[in-house]
Amino acid sequence: MPRSKPLSERGQLDLFHALPGDFAPRDAQDLMAYPFFSLSKSHRIAPIDFTTGAISIRVEAVPDHGMATIWDADILIWAASQIIEARDAGLRTSRLMTATPYEILRFVGRGTSLRDYQRLKAALDRLQSTTVSTSIRQPIEGRRHRFSWINEWQERTDRHGRPAGIELIVPDWFYQAVLDDALVLTIDRAYFDLTGGLDRWLYRLVRKHGGRQRGGWRFDFRHLHQKSGSLSPFKRFAFELRSIIRRQPLPGYTLFTEVEIGGRILLAFEPAEPRGKPVDGLVPSGTLGHVPSGTGASCYREPKSKLTNCAEAEIPALNLESNEDSNFEKGARDVENSVAGAHGRPELPLVDHRPASSDFPETTRLSRDRTSGNPA
Repeated sequence: MPRSKPLSERGQLDLFHALPGDFAPRDAQDLMAYPFFSLSKSHRIAPIDFTTGAISIRVEAVPDHGMATIWDADILIWAASQIIEARDAGLRTSRLMTATPYEILRFVGRGTSLRDYQRLKAALDRLQSTTVSTSIRQPIEGRRHRFSWINEWQERTDRHGRPAGIELIVPDWFYQAVLDDALVLTIDRAYFDLTGGLDRWLYRLVRKHGGRQRGGWRFDFRHLHQKSGSLSPFKRFAFELRSIIRRQPLPGYTLFTEVEIGGRILLAFEPAEPRGKPVDGLVPSGTLGHVPSGTGASCYREPKSKLTNCAEAEIPALNLESNEDSNFEKGARDVENSVAGAHGRPELPLVDHRPASSDFPETTRLSRDRTSGNPA
């Protein structure tokens, strides 16, 4: 008796048709908190290797297509938004999804020309060919889950051979994160208008860690550099961060710089003054309570420092114990030790054109103009 052929993955999944409507975009916290994508539109082949505590990530690309970029990740935001919207409406969801290029492009704020359609197909190719290996949400220590951002995709045609849309299959790791294990955050639609890769990455990180917390959050510059997966040297990365602080492009947040007595530079941020309805809070997407999805340490912030212009004021020590991932306790200490060993002194800010006397008073946080968000 001949053996029956095993069903393909496509044959085992129900087809989910994209929902119409202009609903809120959602993003998965794991994708917001860790370096999974290239921040440049240039052809990147060099892998991303990131480790912090029990979390490890390796992202690899193939020469033909290069690594998936943070702009390509818009397709995953579209997919997550569709899945959550359908789930909240009581509809059946699936990893096998179909939509027209027009629907995807319009949702992520792109044009709908032939060139935009070709770019969409190139993005799908990069998402399919980029492979990820990670320990996130793996119950057994040392175990890794390996997947591509899209298992497969194809163009659909009708019975007359005319284009009828696109079908794609998202990986189970992503699908389960959206539905069960990870919380989902609503992001500002203005995110799609951000043109810089670092701008987009920083917004997702700030949105994930800051939310609408009035106390704000802060990160060490060097930790941000490692957390971004960027290929830029640290000096260039710090220069670009300062440029973002001057421009204040992130919707819903104000950025500023803090400098410690020892010279360590921090990027601080807090919700901007409300100009209307703020971005939504956590969207649990059917899960009960807060589910940290293996990233619990990254969800705790260190208290905002109480830096003043008073020479007698004291700067409290950083609460690194309660914020292991955000401040990268061990990494921060290693960096500081290595810098001290190499230069015999703490590292000073790398890019600042103000006079030294005004840059680093003994206990100061760089002042900022609240009307413009720029350092004064």
